[in-house]
Order: sequence, then C-alpha cells, then structure tokens
Amino acid sequence: MKANELSREALRDSYGRGLVELGREIPEVVVLDADVSKSTKTCYFQEAFPQRFINFGIAEQNMMAAAAGMATVGLIPFVNTFSFLATYRAADQFRTSIVYPRLNVKVAANYAGLSDSFDGPTHQTVSDIATVRALPGLCVVAPADAEEVRKALPVLARYNGPVWLRLCRAETAVFHRSDYEFRLGKADKLRDGADIAIIGTGIAVPRILEAVEEMVRRGHDPLVLSMPTLKPFDAEAVIDAAARTRAVVTVEEHSIIGGLGSAVCEVLARVCPVVVERLGIPDTFAESGPYEDLLDRYGLSVDGILSTAENVMRRRSS
Repeated sequence: MKANELSREALRDSYGRGLVELGREIPEVVVLDADVSKSTKTCYFQEAFPQRFINFGIAEQNMMAAAAGMATVGLIPFVNTFSFLATYRAADQFRTSIVYPRLNVKVAANYAGLSDSFDGPTHQTVSDIATVRALPGLCVVAPADAEEVRKALPVLARYNGPVWLRLCRAETAVFHRSDYEFRLGKADKLRDGADIAIIGTGIAVPRILEAVEEMVRRGHDPLVLSMPTLKPFDAEAVIDAAARTRAVVTVEEHSIIGGLGSAVCEVLARVCPVVVERLGIPDTFAESGPYEDLLDRYGLSVDGILSTAENVMRRRSS
C-alpha cells in the first residue's frame, strides 16, 4: 500500500488505549496526570481503573516527585503531561528524583514537536529530545506511528528504569503491520538500499516513506532506517547504513541541534565519516499554525525530504 493510502491514527489515542491493556495485565501500573487527561487520553485508564489514576492538577513538579515515591514501593507510575511541561517545568524533579536514582518511572511527554499547533511558541517543544537525551541512564523513545506505540508500551512497562516516551498529538499514517515487533534500542530497517541512507525518528518517518516512493520512481535506491529509540542508540545500524551508502540524511520533528541528527553525527564522526545532512527545525522557536503546514514550513515536506536527499547524493558524487 502506498504511504498516502495508509490509515491514520493519533499516537495519543493508541497510547490511551494501550494503558488500559497494561492496567489489565500489570496491576502495579498506575497513571498520573496533570489535569490534561482528555488531551493525553489517560481518561481511558481513569474510566477503567479509577483507583489507580491520580489527577495532580497543574502541579507537574509534585507529580514527578510523587511518581518517584510510588516507584520506591514497587508501583510502575506512568506520568503524563505536555512535553514542554515535563521537559522544563518539572526538570529538576525529573532529573534529581527519578533519573539520578534510576527509578522505574515512565514519562509520557505528549503534544511534542510541532503538534501543539495553536498554543504559541512556548508550547511547541522542539528541543525536548536534546534536553533529556543528555541525562545519564535515561531511555528515550519516539514512536513513529500508533502501531509502534501499541507494541512499545508493554516493553517499556517491563523495562526496569526511567523512560521518556515522546508522543504526537496529531493523526499520522500507520505503516507498521500488526505483526511488527518493537525492540528497545534497535533500529527498524524499513527499506534496504545502496544510494543513500535516510534515517528518521517519530512522526517524520511516514513522510520519509512518501518521499522514498518518489525517489524509487526516479531511479534511486534509498535505504531507510526508523529510530524509535534515541537512547540507547543503535550505533551499529547507523554505521552499517552509512558505510554502505556513504551519504546520510536525518529527518526529525525536532531541532537539528541535539536530536537524532546530532546522535547520528556523534556516531559517524568517530567511526565512519560521510556526507550527512540534518533535516529538522532550525535554531528557532517554532511558530503556531496548522500542523501539516508547520511540518512543510520547516522543511519536513515530502518535497523537502526528496530535494535534500538528492542534494546530498550530488555532494557525495562531487
């Protein structure tokens, strides 16, 4: 099926329903929310397990601290709010009370990237991965579609340690099949190829797949990697892709500073220097506007990915 013919589903909807399934399977799972349960879709869990759901109100710092305490007595807290609040307002509590002692807390950072479309630049979280990726021992995951969220949740719940789960508000194409297996810390090779490696994370991946369809029609042979786990990072897969193609484009709904592109360059600079172009949000606060239009504005359109890839291949040849 072509990328533009795929069904669409919001990651947050898949996450909300997945939490309910976790609640049935794992009695230690509890859900904490900062008065945005209808937005994060934790309202589904609240309806199913009201005694295991706590609304902290607009008190994200307290929510993080309480989650740390719950983890010390064997519970598995899932903490939920918008990404900019989890990343910055509650940064001290998250870093010091959860990540430093390596407690078993899962933070779902919703409305990430450009997906909080109309609430202004303060709410557009385009540097959250850069911030949390630097925290020692933290697992950072950015699923690419709703099916990947479904498959990742049980794995993350059973992973013993702190997790940062980046979720998008908007509906996106679902390209993973129902038999897909999420493997923590491993890349997902979506297409083998020899001309160029296109590496994406999160909701940028469906747009990459659309661009790849056109690249193939033009006679190119791209290799495509999806990186659902930003940390721990699958350096081996990146090195192999770069060594085979000698040209790399990274695509992310995040600043080009500190995110996927930086992680790829950190790996390749040490082992396999090749031509790399990072496609993402430039060094700026993001504007408000319709979600798809914003993606296009910051170069994450199908045409933007296609032209960037072809430019990189020309640079390699020269």
